[in-house]
Amino acid sequence: MNQDQLKAAVQAYWNKESCGTSVTQQSKFSKIYFDEIETYRYEIEPEIFSFAQFTRYYGKRVLEVGIGAGTDFIQWVRSGAQAYGVDLTPESIEHTRQRLMIEQLHAFDLQVADAEQLPYPDNSFDLVYSWGVIHHSPNTEQCLRELVRVVRPGGTIKIMVYNRRSLFAFYRYVLCGLLKGKPLRSFKNILFYDQESLGTKAYTMKEVRTMIKQHAVTIKSLTAPVTYHDLLGYKSRIFRGLASFAASIFGWQRVGWFMLIELKKNKD
Repeated sequence: MNQDQLKAAVQAYWNKESCGTSVTQQSKFSKIYFDEIETYRYEIEPEIFSFAQFTRYYGKRVLEVGIGAGTDFIQWVRSGAQAYGVDLTPESIEHTRQRLMIEQLHAFDLQVADAEQLPYPDNSFDLVYSWGVIHHSPNTEQCLRELVRVVRPGGTIKIMVYNRRSLFAFYRYVLCGLLKGKPLRSFKNILFYDQESLGTKAYTMKEVRTMIKQHAVTIKSLTAPVTYHDLLGYKSRIFRGLASFAASIFGWQRVGWFMLIELKKNKD
């Protein structure tokens, strides 16, 4: 499968059901539909608020790359940011437009676009934000290049990508490797074929640092805090206890599924 075919498969997967929408059975595009999606997202991923810091970008030009169901995007708009959003799928753009209509809010721009080729000029934004998106692209390195290109010198880039050395990645190996009698499957292989859309990638911190070195940016923070997913919040108490014990041994800020990256673009 070449990169174009892989990208088409990724687009088809997420266009069928925008990220996070499976948690509700309410009428599509109703207010309660969006409310349930939002409530669930921030209950299990509360770290989004401290990472994004939505309210600090009042009046700033913010681009979100990969808006999904628009749950984070609506936070930028509510907080008074000049919010721009792109997604590879028409389904996500429609979700977000409907959400804005319900709340009678306005976005500066929403459009279907590829993160590998963003439709904006150089140095356009104060902040570029992307939560759990570019690791699904066939060319994640090109996505990063584009994020850096469109942010202004001195501006900020906030990205979440999956951490291959996480407790959650290990659980996926147990389920899709060991328990299926395929112990030689690598973490990379399992995540590529058995985690969300085809082609999903996860990185080590060393790999991320190497990728970042190619760009005129400074790393402000790089952490992988343990999450609800790593702590098996949906499992019984004994499993949650074992997960917490593992996190204590291997590091609460290093073995989380979500690798949180904050970059500052260097000034000329």
